[in-house]
Formats: sequence, structure tokens, C-alpha cells
Amino acid sequence: MKAISCLKYGLSELKLEEVEKPVPKDNEVLLEVHASSATTHNLMIIEGKPFFVRLLDSGLIKPRIKIPGSDISGRVVVVGKDVTKFKPGDEVFGVSTGFGAYAEYTAVPEHELVHKPVNISFEEAAAVPQGSLVALQALRDKGGIQKGQKVLIFGASGGIGSFAVQIAKYFGAEVTGVCSSRNFDMLYTLGADHLIDYTKQDYTKSGQTYDLIFAIAYRSIFDHKRALKPNGVYVSAGGPSVKRIFQDMLIGPMVFKREDKKLVGGWAVNPNAKDLLFIKELIEAGKITPVVDRCYPLSETAKALQHYGTGHPGGKVVITVQHSIKF
Repeated sequence: MKAISCLKYGLSELKLEEVEKPVPKDNEVLLEVHASSATTHNLMIIEGKPFFVRLLDSGLIKPRIKIPGSDISGRVVVVGKDVTKFKPGDEVFGVSTGFGAYAEYTAVPEHELVHKPVNISFEEAAAVPQGSLVALQALRDKGGIQKGQKVLIFGASGGIGSFAVQIAKYFGAEVTGVCSSRNFDMLYTLGADHLIDYTKQDYTKSGQTYDLIFAIAYRSIFDHKRALKPNGVYVSAGGPSVKRIFQDMLIGPMVFKREDKKLVGGWAVNPNAKDLLFIKELIEAGKITPVVDRCYPLSETAKALQHYGTGHPGGKVVITVQHSIKF
């Protein structure tokens, strides 16, 4: 089978190669991959930046992960003997925590997958898993979102932000999105109540305050603090830099607490079937629509990740895998 190999650090080192097709374990299914997506986690591992990533997910000299890719949608080909949820031919999606999604086939544990929503394509399904789960867990679990709250999404037009806007509306919040004006039409369609063009207006100095702020794009946590109501919650998922993580984990919580405000980190995701099933139901009910910025073929995975890394896509960047039609 063909797969993207990551044997050295750097996008330029990614190679499309012929490798052995995996054999699923007893609790795994073999998937015919139809699509995956670009994610911050994968980009950090491939580039080995910032340096602490080499300690956590990769190796000091070369990546431990040979085939990257975690968001996944595809069709079940073979099931292990202990698999009970799926059968060959089932269309599924999920998060492959062992990676391997940038390939024609991959083996994934049963518990990391759920059936694909019936009303969206494989490409749209691949845009869903991590982006929607980060947004859901940040707003519901970490932010404690409540009906009637004023919620601000900073970085609203991206792969996570576009889900955050829709999920916040589902929970009954009044949603303000911050992004560039070129994405206003898309976000109004998704349900945003108010939009602010960050290139023209500094919302942290407008005097407007919010019950909950979810920031996906990078900006100083202290700027956001000005726009937060007393007893408000700020959930940060912006920027993988050492400086930002240091602010989120060490400095920010103490500073916010002095003003009866709360800061929590929202960049870690807990992939689980229960939450993904909840998202699936919202998609099938028409409450959430995945937004795809553009698609790249598997052979152009490096270009897809490079485009994603600019921070400007409107929605998710998807990587597609073509398979011959079988008769």
C-alpha cells in the first residue's frame, strides 16, 4: 500500500512510499482510508517543534511515528476476532491515537471509531473528529457553558473554531466570533450572532465583556482577561509555543484567580466514542455542519500541512485517499 513516511523531521522530508499493509490485532479493524485531515498535533510531530514535542511524542533525533495522521474516515475491510461493533463494509470515522491515517490502509482499535454520519461525505467526516472534540470538551467540560451566556470564540473560522461556534449555539449561548472579515458569511451561516474583524477592531478594548471566552488563535491571555466578566471562564487552546503553554499552565491561573476569574487549558483532547457519537448525532440532526477549506491528495500531504500551518484556512484542511472502484 502507499503511505506517507516520516523518517526525518520536517515537512520536506515526508515521502509517499510503498509499505506493508498492516494486519489488525484482535481488537482492531483494518480500514480502507478515504480521508484524513491536517492537525496541529501532527504538524508539531512532523516538524519536531517546539523541542519538547521530541520528548513527548517523537524522538530526539528522528520521529518515533513512522506514518502520521490521526483524524480518519474510511470503510472497514477486516475485523479482528474480538471486534463486535463493526463488520466489513461499515463506514466509520474517529481518531487513530496510534496515528497511521496518512495511508491507504491502517489498523485502528475498535473503541476509537464510530459509524460515520449518514448525511456527510468521507471528506467532511475526516474534518470532524479532533476539531469537534476539542471544541465540545473546551466549551462544555472546561468552560461549563450555560444557556444565555455571552460566549466569545477567538479564531472562530478555523477547524476548531467553526465547530465551537455551532456547539456554543447548540447549548443556547449568544455567540461572538473573532476572525477576518473574509470568513464572515460562512460564520453567519453557521449561526454566529456577532462577528468582529480582528484586523480592524480590538475587542479586548471595546468595553464588552463575556461569560466564557474560548481562544483557539494566539493572543496574550492577559489581553483576553480584560474582556472576561467577574466569575467568567477563559479556555485557552491557542498556539503550541512554549511561551503560551507556560502562560496557560503556570502564570495565568494565579493572575486570573486574583480577579475571581478562571483560566483553563483547552488544547488537550480526550478522544472517546461517547463524545464522538454525540457529535455524530448533532451532524445527522443538522445542528452541526463540518466546514472543509480545501482537499489535497495523499501525495500532497506536505502541502496540506503547510497550508494548514499558515493559520488562515476557513475550516479544516482535508487529505484524501483515492481507491480503485471494485466490481
